[in-house]
Amino acid sequence: MSFNVIKRTLLAMCIVSQTACSAVDNTAQATGPLQKDKQPNVLVLMFDDMRFDTFSYRGGPVNTPNIDALAAESVRFDNAMTTTGLCSPSRAAFYTGRWGHKTGLDDNVELYHTRLAELDLKEGGLIRRASDAGYFVGHVGKWHLGARGTELRGAEFDEGQGHEPRERFSRVYTPYSKVSQVEGYYQGKLDKGNEKHEYYKTLDGTYEDTEAYKKVVLGKAMLKKMAKDQRPFFGVVSFNQPHPAYRVPEPYASMYDPATLELPANHLAKRVNKPLAQGGIWWPWHDVGHMSDLDWRKSRAHYYGAIAMVDRIVGELLQTAKEEGIYDDLRIVLWGDQGSMLGEHGLYDKGPYAYDELMRMPLLIRDPNITPKIVKRQVSMLDVTPTLAEWMALKPDGDVDGHTLTPLMKKGDQAEAGQPDTALYAYEWYNGSWFGIRAIRTPEFKFVWNLGDNRDEFYDLANDPLELNNLIKHKGYEKQRKEMVTLLKAELARVDDPSLKMLTYHAKAYLDPQQKQSAH
Repeated sequence: MSFNVIKRTLLAMCIVSQTACSAVDNTAQATGPLQKDKQPNVLVLMFDDMRFDTFSYRGGPVNTPNIDALAAESVRFDNAMTTTGLCSPSRAAFYTGRWGHKTGLDDNVELYHTRLAELDLKEGGLIRRASDAGYFVGHVGKWHLGARGTELRGAEFDEGQGHEPRERFSRVYTPYSKVSQVEGYYQGKLDKGNEKHEYYKTLDGTYEDTEAYKKVVLGKAMLKKMAKDQRPFFGVVSFNQPHPAYRVPEPYASMYDPATLELPANHLAKRVNKPLAQGGIWWPWHDVGHMSDLDWRKSRAHYYGAIAMVDRIVGELLQTAKEEGIYDDLRIVLWGDQGSMLGEHGLYDKGPYAYDELMRMPLLIRDPNITPKIVKRQVSMLDVTPTLAEWMALKPDGDVDGHTLTPLMKKGDQAEAGQPDTALYAYEWYNGSWFGIRAIRTPEFKFVWNLGDNRDEFYDLANDPLELNNLIKHKGYEKQRKEMVTLLKAELARVDDPSLKMLTYHAKAYLDPQQKQSAH
């Protein structure tokens, strides 16, 4: 029986027995494995739609001294990949350590016109597992996996949820107002401050007036409470920032001059020989035909300002941990659930594609017992879950689709020398629309299988890192395509992906170049 079950039982007995009440306070002290000197304290800092390439520690355009300082104390995974470029599926993968075809969570929840309302409560994930192991579990901020999901899984400190409702199985949010707002932009109508608030917005007030700061305050309160508790703790502070639309107050809104921003070569690049769905309007703000060059620049400038604000957020939370005396041995994970498009390939936000700007994510892992280093091998978000489970000695709760990162953290890239350096990515649904995308990435190449289209993608990342040229039909890459398809088949087989059966048929022309493909 877990500590929390014992505690709840004893609390129920308090009305008839003062001895039982005393036992509640003494149980944790009597249970050796639950003491802080036995089990590590863990803090996860999670951000929404945060790209991998913006921080100053990566040579990016935004000065991020607090994140840089954490990076200097951490193992940097500079080639970390999300599972899905969409909020709910990526978060479900993180908490459970499993792909969506196993958990049933492969689309956003609670947004039009999704078929899903929540992650099945049978999928307790890290929160339930840590709670059952006797950890003090806290969660602040965005969850996006169903109403009251953290509370129902055992989080004792459960505050500051994101946009999700607090009532289970509520009607989905439908963006009627956003449709008319974007239509107005085509008519020359602008929002307050002559801005386009579905893309960029200067918020009234200051940093202390933002929704993000409210979560900072709650995060600090959680850390202070955890510092006083005798149990080890597992805490998550999850922010909506810097998710589009990019909305920040001053001074962040004016921190970067739109006119002087350096734009990548794939900015507004025409999509040639690309899948049809990439140009779809899957959310009203995907309609970007009204965007001027200055609009795009302002959106990017506001995103950079949001990252500067994120850096302040990180600094304040870690400073609180230091002031409370829990920082020195604290294990920390900082990550973003996926990237975001800032105009690359003419795209905004996220959608059914596998471009690096969306597929890659930032990942820092601090273990004070491990020497900081940079790992260049590709790792998956799914690898973070078993790493955390290993730290906290959590009991297994099902399939493990990733692998612990501890060997890479201790020995660096050489820990997996000679093994295939691959990353698997999927994009099954977007708010009720099905695409069935699977992608396999190596440092040199990327193959994207678009099951919901008849045009696949193949990129030579070494020579075309911006993924401008789809080489799926190029005869000079037949061998490489065959190798990538073989790697994809192996990964789909490893994780029991049901799409493997269809790939077996679709891949014949790639595996046997003498056969003609029926499409493309």
